[in-house]
Amino acid sequence: MLYVTTCWCFAAVRWFHTCRVPKERQRYIWPDRKLQVLVYSMATLLLPYIIDPTDEAAWVLMKSYFPATYYFYCGLLLLCYAGSVKQWNRWKSVSWGAAIIVIATMLIPVLNAWLPVEFMSSDGLYFWHYVITGESFVMMAFCIMAMWQVWQWIREGRDANYSNPDDFPVKYASIVVIYPFILTPLVWPAYVFDSRLLMAILHLLLAVFNIVLLITVMPAWRRKAILSEDEGEDEPLLTAQHEASVEELLDETALEIKAYIEEGEAYLDSHLKIDDVVEHCQHGRTYVSLTFQRRFGSFSGYVNGLRLAHYESYVAEHPNETKESAALASGFPSYNAYYRAKQRISKES
Repeated sequence: MLYVTTCWCFAAVRWFHTCRVPKERQRYIWPDRKLQVLVYSMATLLLPYIIDPTDEAAWVLMKSYFPATYYFYCGLLLLCYAGSVKQWNRWKSVSWGAAIIVIATMLIPVLNAWLPVEFMSSDGLYFWHYVITGESFVMMAFCIMAMWQVWQWIREGRDANYSNPDDFPVKYASIVVIYPFILTPLVWPAYVFDSRLLMAILHLLLAVFNIVLLITVMPAWRRKAILSEDEGEDEPLLTAQHEASVEELLDETALEIKAYIEEGEAYLDSHLKIDDVVEHCQHGRTYVSLTFQRRFGSFSGYVNGLRLAHYESYVAEHPNETKESAALASGFPSYNAYYRAKQRISKES
């Protein structure tokens, strides 16, 4: 009951506190509100065991719940965590497939525990243990795939790939990507050893984990910390004899960058990445990154400087437009992103 109550509290706070104010384009900083509330609300399925812990059908549901659902929830929230910036739509079909497998697996023990009359025999319940185990390994594979994908996004973010730091909070992602490993030692013992004592210990630890997660995730200051990412990329080592030719290449690359970003107005794409720039330049990523460092200061600083100038022009030409729409028209994902970019560039200058 303690565990289920903390899940309900988490779902309630997640619904009413965090995501009523943030705009739709910013919601990828935390997993989708409705989806996360649904995940935590699913603990309600465990009520039959709370009502009657001695009921065998309720116990089968109880001990099967975590192996069958934990890795699915982790993988789902990791993929959803990336939000629209990371093209969540491309993972919806995979996630729906995983969800169908989980629902089909858990439907029998759920109905058997919730309905007044048990329709599964002891042999049937014993057989279903094998089904749960097989499904758990499939969900492990789904979760590992999600972790691998998020890790790829982290690697992209570490080399100053994004023109908007909001696009992917690398430091926070580096923490949440290991979450599936944290509770793995707690998921299996009660199921393998068929132990109610181990299940009670698991619930106590999960309740504490829910409270700690709620405290660390929800405060407004955490969002500020997430978005204060340091930028920069190490310069390649250059010998003196190559310096002159490198400078010429950097000048050429700088012209290509200006042609694409300024003249082509690529900076109006709120999710412009340095990889997009590389695709439009003759030389590779090393020279593009070095060009930004030596000619423009930094990738995001240069791009956001153009966006800020565009914002001022846009506001002057469209006095009736709102600040939010002017920011969106200037390549920022929101007015808050515009304001943060303006403050950051002001401090740097």
